[in-house]
Amino acid sequence: MNSNNPQKLRAVLFDVDGTLADTERDGHRPAFNAAFKESGLNWHWDVELYGQLLQVTGGKERLHYFIEKHKPSIPKGLDINNLVPALHQAKTKHYVSMLQLGKIPLRPGVARLLQQLRNEKIIIAIATTTTPENVTALLRSTLGEDAPDWFDIIGAGDIVPEKKPAPDIYHWVLEQLGLPGHQCIAVEDSENGLKSARAANIPTLITVNDYTIQHNFEGASLVLSDLGEPAQPFTVQAGIKPEKGWVDVGMLRNLLNEKP
Repeated sequence: MNSNNPQKLRAVLFDVDGTLADTERDGHRPAFNAAFKESGLNWHWDVELYGQLLQVTGGKERLHYFIEKHKPSIPKGLDINNLVPALHQAKTKHYVSMLQLGKIPLRPGVARLLQQLRNEKIIIAIATTTTPENVTALLRSTLGEDAPDWFDIIGAGDIVPEKKPAPDIYHWVLEQLGLPGHQCIAVEDSENGLKSARAANIPTLITVNDYTIQHNFEGASLVLSDLGEPAQPFTVQAGIKPEKGWVDVGMLRNLLNEKP
């Protein structure tokens, strides 16, 4: 490919929660529960309830939704507008502590693909609704202290007005990179993430998890169980079965040429 080829793969943009690591069920959920207990609230998010709450992107937004829809008991005198950010901050503290203890590993193929992309001089970036602190903590705990510096841009948290499925975070990252969406590939795990990336005209690869396996992924370039490893191949959920059982740069370039 020459540099003038409009289909040239220039960057890969990664979601974080559920994509780089299975952070939701065994990371953010128990961290929220720890924050509730610490704050003297008798709230508890079990696995099933949290799966329902994940339809709302953003931790603070998820808390507001839970309060409005499930109407949990709130001690008198507590202002919800102050309670929600305080709970979210406490949750982040507990979540980062779990990361530092090595309790949340990366999903199969993530470290391998990131390293190959770096070796091939392909830009890597983050586009997520989670907080910047959560992102850097995950990267450092799994890939090393300098891992955040691997990424040209980390788009995270409240840096844009609307969270996924709105395309704001992808538009922001593309603007920072100075690239059009069709020269990038997004790696996501959820229907909201897919909608966000596709609305920004970015071909999208999906790696499902237990919470998202039943989502509607119409419009994705390929839907896989994970990124795969030579010794641990992925399974294909939707799309044309690739020759290899693990995602590499060559496969991503092929996907870009076959964008929907």
